[in-house]
Amino acid sequence: MDAIEYEEFQYHTYDECREWEDRWELVDGIAYSMSPAPYPKHQKVVAYVWRELINNLKCNEKKCEVYLSPVDWKIDNYTVVQPDVAIFCEESSKQYFTKTPPLVVEVLSKTTALKDVTTKLKLYEKNGVEFYIIIESNTQISDIFKLIDGEYQLMKKATIEDSYSFELNNGCKTLVEFAKVF
Repeated sequence: MDAIEYEEFQYHTYDECREWEDRWELVDGIAYSMSPAPYPKHQKVVAYVWRELINNLKCNEKKCEVYLSPVDWKIDNYTVVQPDVAIFCEESSKQYFTKTPPLVVEVLSKTTALKDVTTKLKLYEKNGVEFYIIIESNTQISDIFKLIDGEYQLMKKATIEDSYSFELNNGCKTLVEFAKVF
């Protein structure tokens, strides 16, 4: 029986990734291309959910902002992701954020769906993202996960008839009316 040849993965760093053309994400040193650009429908949903979050974000003392991709969240030198939408609660003078965002949104597309529902779900869970929203624009269903005791629990499968209020541990809160997202 012949031995199976395995292609060796090349592991990369953030500094290498910044030199490449196009957009890339790294997860544990493995590079994922963010090209081609998403479809207009994807970008419309991203923009509408961003608008919902930013219009409804209220913070007591913490200074938090809602950002659209592409913005880098550098978890470590081998893991850098660009969530579609995220709330960051730090001011960054660098080209990236380093603190864990309390809320992340990914809108599924053909090229990233598998990564968003597996790799990124585990990554966000491991790194303490309090709320993770996965939006399926074709079915208009949004899965809302909340981190409870270090593991994601599905809180709601939201439809366009639903709204959801997010009470973040840092004292901020926001609301999404899903009818305004689609």
